[in-house]
Amino acid sequence: MYDYLKGTLASKQINSYRGAYVVIEVNNIGYLVHTGRRTVEKIPDGEVKVYVSLSHKEDSMSLTGFLTKEERDIFNILQSVSGIGVKLALLILDEFSISELIDIMIREDFKELSRAKGVGAKVAQKIILELKDKLINWANVTPVDVADIETSKEINSDSIVEVQSVLISLGYSVNEAKNAIKEVLNYKKDCTKTEDILKYSLEYLSKLA
Repeated sequence: MYDYLKGTLASKQINSYRGAYVVIEVNNIGYLVHTGRRTVEKIPDGEVKVYVSLSHKEDSMSLTGFLTKEERDIFNILQSVSGIGVKLALLILDEFSISELIDIMIREDFKELSRAKGVGAKVAQKIILELKDKLINWANVTPVDVADIETSKEINSDSIVEVQSVLISLGYSVNEAKNAIKEVLNYKKDCTKTEDILKYSLEYLSKLA
């Protein structure tokens, strides 16, 4: 129903009886968006863009939001495990970054995962068992969000996925691949072909080495 809210930050709160949340004003309507401590600490004043997930219970509806689409997607994936709801998923994402969480899944380190508040050893093992393949596959195929690219030209999402897959196969991390592609598409306005995006992405990454 909702993908993101773009508006003005009206207020934010880390500790309240509602938990951590922000209020985003969009067209004179204030949307209360539940979130985690990390998001509240990072969210800037002024105009903001928050990716949201709608939770629908029998007697209520609520929005949970994040500063990146990737965090929102991981939040939704975590809730696919039975017994993991909004509160526990937020606690896990407050404890671990996306890259840390995926690394934990790859290593099957349930002891590390159980550091998150509310996650015992059995729950951690269950999360890893049910989500390891799903999270690794998500990390490898989730493309750059074209909405974050500051260009008016039409972008072929298949090209982005292809370039991202090649960069990952060459040993670059998911975040390195995505950052390189964003950099190229934002500043190489005439770059539209797959081979060109790959070429300039590799050039960008080589400068960081």
